[in-house]
Amino acid sequence: MKQIFKSLLCASLALAAVACGSDKGAKQVEESTQPQEAALPRVEVESAVARDVAQQVAFTGTVEAEVVNNIAPQSPRRITEIRFDVGDHVTKGDLLVRLDSSALIQSKAQMENAKAEYDRTNELYEFGGASKSEWDARRLQYEVAKSAYENLLENTTLIAPISGIVSARNYDNGDMSGGQPVLVIEQIRPVKIMINVSESLFAKVRKGMKVYVTLDAYGDEQFAGSIKRIYPTIDSATRTFRVEVSVPNGDERVRPGMFARVTLPYGKEHHVVIPDRAVNKLMGSGDRYVYVLEADGTVRYSKVELGRRMDTEYEVLSGVADGEKVVVKGQVALTNGCSVEVVE
Repeated sequence: MKQIFKSLLCASLALAAVACGSDKGAKQVEESTQPQEAALPRVEVESAVARDVAQQVAFTGTVEAEVVNNIAPQSPRRITEIRFDVGDHVTKGDLLVRLDSSALIQSKAQMENAKAEYDRTNELYEFGGASKSEWDARRLQYEVAKSAYENLLENTTLIAPISGIVSARNYDNGDMSGGQPVLVIEQIRPVKIMINVSESLFAKVRKGMKVYVTLDAYGDEQFAGSIKRIYPTIDSATRTFRVEVSVPNGDERVRPGMFARVTLPYGKEHHVVIPDRAVNKLMGSGDRYVYVLEADGTVRYSKVELGRRMDTEYEVLSGVADGEKVVVKGQVALTNGCSVEVVE
């Protein structure tokens, strides 16, 4: 009898345990199916500020010598001596090249003989011993001989017409000069850079304006320059006009042939400025956009037109107003009109 009572008691306890477990599982299932509130995207924002922004635009060009002189005789001559080589500095008036002087000696003798004849005829003419026509003939003969000698003298000794640097030497001593210049002299104090400026800036560019030049050879180092010439016509194909920039180049570090970037400042404009972290690029296009925080805690998608980039900031021409708050962190999870949590 005891054994039967014990079996019934165990069975009752097992059924009670199953019932309790079933109630607990049902409660857990019910709790898991109830909707839970989703967390809002967390973002950081900064204010857009309107201020005066220096307006400037950059153009590219190639450095050129201020003046280039090709040193060559008037007619082909045998070269006796070339006194300078590539890279040498020359001063205006320096003797650069000597050419064969045999023709010069002969021409000088002819000139001296013509002068002697003219002097004798001139004395006779003063005392009536020679006619006016004789005097005129002797004078003309002397002047022709003198001109020929001076021309040969100029083409026998070639003199530097400018101060500069020798950039090319095309012959050696003993060669016969021909179709190429013997030397090429370039004046590189100053140098010039030709740039093509957009038509929209024609009324804003003035002669004497200061510019800044950077060169690949010197990294971010800036060289001061100024606008020397403004060409008066617009190229109808490119809608640009030519501007000549002059760089003093007293230390001669800027050399012809270098690739140059010329930054042209042209005044100031009052525009909104935002952090560069706020700007996003639309995939598949060149458009830029930002998210603007609204008063109700949502964000608004706004396409922006950008101006200059200034270190870690962008000038905004349209799309953001002064004082508006733009999202600078957390943009990846955002959509237009969604609510956000602002993190200070």
